[in-house]
Amino acid sequence: MINGVIVQPLRVIPDERGRVMEILRRDDPVFHQFGQCYLTTTYPGVVKAWHCHHLQTDQICAVKGMLKLVMYDARPDSPTHGEVHELFIGEHQPTRVTIPPGVFHGWKCISTKEALVINCPSELYNYAQPDEHRLPWNSAEVPYDWAAKMG
Repeated sequence: MINGVIVQPLRVIPDERGRVMEILRRDDPVFHQFGQCYLTTTYPGVVKAWHCHHLQTDQICAVKGMLKLVMYDARPDSPTHGEVHELFIGEHQPTRVTIPPGVFHGWKCISTKEALVINCPSELYNYAQPDEHRLPWNSAEVPYDWAAKMG
């Protein structure tokens, strides 16, 4: 696992009325501070990658559909510098992933329907000066191939 990344399986509590799943609480050990909470979606087969933050910690949870979430440690002083980690998260694997600053991340929707993703980042989005560094989804700077691994 990439240094500083925390993967937390989430508990779904069903009853005859429906279900509840807590994604993030302020008493969770990974809670740093609240910047905002937003929903983003990804259509089947689409890759949204790569980006990292300088200050912000992301708290990502796919609540509908499935994602292949990939992280790459670009931090030169990290003990896991250069490592790539791939996770599968979503409705069949309810998980919150904490991604620290300096770790590039992105995902591919691997479900047949649109994936819904909630992020509760530590920082408020700054429209004038976004706290992010972006690379193309197929950048040679990140040693990862988004193709499905068959077999």
